[in-house]
Formats: sequence, C-alpha cells, structure tokens
Amino acid sequence: MKIYTKTGDTGQTSLFTGERVPKDNHFIEAIGAVDECNSAIGIAIALLPDEASIASARGQLETIQHALFDVGAALATPRSRASDAKKKRTHFDEQASQLLEQWIDAMEEGLPRLTTFILPGGHVAGAQLHLARSICRRAERRVVPLNTQADVCDHVFVYLNRLSDYLFVLSRYVNYQLGCPETEWQHHKGQVTS
Repeated sequence: MKIYTKTGDTGQTSLFTGERVPKDNHFIEAIGAVDECNSAIGIAIALLPDEASIASARGQLETIQHALFDVGAALATPRSRASDAKKKRTHFDEQASQLLEQWIDAMEEGLPRLTTFILPGGHVAGAQLHLARSICRRAERRVVPLNTQADVCDHVFVYLNRLSDYLFVLSRYVNYQLGCPETEWQHHKGQVTS
C-alpha cells in the first residue's frame, strides 16, 4: 500500500463516517491538534534520559500516545452523523482519564508545593513536556465547538483537559528528579536584568 492516496489533493479528506470534508473543517482541526500533541510527546520521550528516577515516564507517555490515536478516532466519528456501529467502534471511556489522575497524584506526592507560576524550561525533556502541554491545550480548544454540539464524547474533552494537567506535573517531576530547578515567574516591570 502506498503512503500517498491522492484523495486529499483537492483539499478534502474523509471522516470515519465516510463523509468528505475540507481539511480546515472543525473536526480535522481538532484531529490535527491532537496529532501535533502526540508528536510533541514523541519528542519528549526521545529526550528523556535513562534515569531510574523517571523510568516510569516513558511507559506512561507511550500509553498516552496510544490513547491519543483513540481520541483521534473518536473525533473522526461525529456522534450526530455516525452509525451506532461506528460510534461503538470508536468509543472512548473515562478509564483513560482516571489513569492520568492516578499518575498525577503519585508524582505530586514527591514534588515541592507550587506557590507561584513557573516558566516553561528546565531540562530539555521537561521543556518539551511543557510544549506538549501547550499543544494539548490548543487541542482542547479545538474540541470545544464539537463538544458544545454534542458531536464528541464528553470523555474525550475531559481526557484532553486532564492530559494537559498530567504533562504539566510530569514536566515538573522530570525537572525535579533531574536536578533542574524551576524558574519562578516574576512580574515584569519594564526592567531588563543582566
């Protein structure tokens, strides 16, 4: 099977329902943002050092990458237009969000309490996790209109919201475990520091 199909050469693509839509359609925009988030997570995995203290992060992030493919499938199946069989095939449930919550809770137990905003940065893997988090927030914003129209399962929206929380906490956790201090935000008063 060739990688190119030529079916998108006119600026359209297909949803899982078979419906042809423009590539800037709300569903495709949401799917694309989720794909970008997944790619950013892939870079974070590649940047993670082989340290025992963060060994579990790699497996967690790979689990998330698989889940994001499921999110994409759910987004490609508008609930108002899909058959029951297709909706069942791309169903996304709340267990994925519950798993993220468990991981968040476990990491937060070993982190110093956050008392102010922090700047994205630290170890290169931590900084990349911050980038993945901000892309995840964009994906979440792209899903809002679909969720408002009840065209996507509520669990997808919740998952993206929880995933951005997880990526934030994991970035802090990676930086903490690797000894890279966080930079606290300071109100900008028009002064340049040297």
